[in-house]
Amino acid sequence: MTDLWQNREFPEALRVYRFYGGKQINVENLIGGVVVASIQQLYTRIKSKDPALDEILENCGAMIIDEAHHATTKSYKSLFNRARQLVGDELFPICGLTATPGRSNDETMKLVDEFDAYLIHPTLPNIEKYQKNPLLYFREEGYLAEPIFLLSKDGETVEVPDEYIDNDTDDINSEYLKVLAEDRERNFHIIEYMLTIPTGTSTLVYACTVEHAEFLSMMMNSLGRKSAVISAETPKQIRRIHIAAFKRGEIEFLFNYGVLTTGFDAPKTDHLIICRPTSSQILYEQMVGRGLRGPKFGGTEQCKIIDFSQNLTRHGKPLAYARFIKDWEVQQVRSIKKDEVIV
Repeated sequence: MTDLWQNREFPEALRVYRFYGGKQINVENLIGGVVVASIQQLYTRIKSKDPALDEILENCGAMIIDEAHHATTKSYKSLFNRARQLVGDELFPICGLTATPGRSNDETMKLVDEFDAYLIHPTLPNIEKYQKNPLLYFREEGYLAEPIFLLSKDGETVEVPDEYIDNDTDDINSEYLKVLAEDRERNFHIIEYMLTIPTGTSTLVYACTVEHAEFLSMMMNSLGRKSAVISAETPKQIRRIHIAAFKRGEIEFLFNYGVLTTGFDAPKTDHLIICRPTSSQILYEQMVGRGLRGPKFGGTEQCKIIDFSQNLTRHGKPLAYARFIKDWEVQQVRSIKKDEVIV
């Protein structure tokens, strides 16, 4: 935003209002500019009838929503309804940005309807293979890294019981993730594999719980491999220090649970290890997407994705990784143990 504003001749500086983290805005101070807000704060202020929010919505010229695949939730519906009450059904221009527009069941159509069925498509060369699979174009042009998939299947196939499925998200709940986090044999195989990763590379690890992330990080540090943990409880300053060190290559392994799926940028990620199983295609794409920045985005040509969920199923079907492999037409899918191609 700063670069865009500086490259134009405007009579005055751009005003930026921070409307998040409990920050307050006086109505009399609103004299034009950009308001940056979180949906959580907006939802809270709608319920508290904050006059500053009404002033912002009444004079809003346009709204940009990041991670717009969440726009069908209750919080956003409350925001849109309040805006319509103030300015009418026509509203103002709303632009949604997301790298994962697909949703499950009827959620996709709800998302499409929320944006008036208007989806901006990239203009690609009129070549059949690109029309069939646009991802192939972005991969060949260097915008996306090529995913190399390694699957670990240790032990017997296990059907995740319905009692361990969250009714709201239709995904594996925290109770079962805790069971997996405490599985000694599974942890042994995870650590065993991580020790084979060459030094001098960057590995992002998605753990089953915060305690799981801390345990794995402690083990790797004790074995001489520099590691750090980031969780929702990590102070922002410490989080910035760890991420900066990871980007510089000073930290080899960065462990996390539930925080580095969006809003995190570390293009030079060589390996991505998924210890946390999920049946959510959206969550899976968000995790994997952290390692798929290509050279033209400052990333890598290839990224190894190591998944430790192959022996887990739901209703007899594999979890979200299987759909990702199919939709992304992943060419290299191998077994960790035997390094053999999986058909």
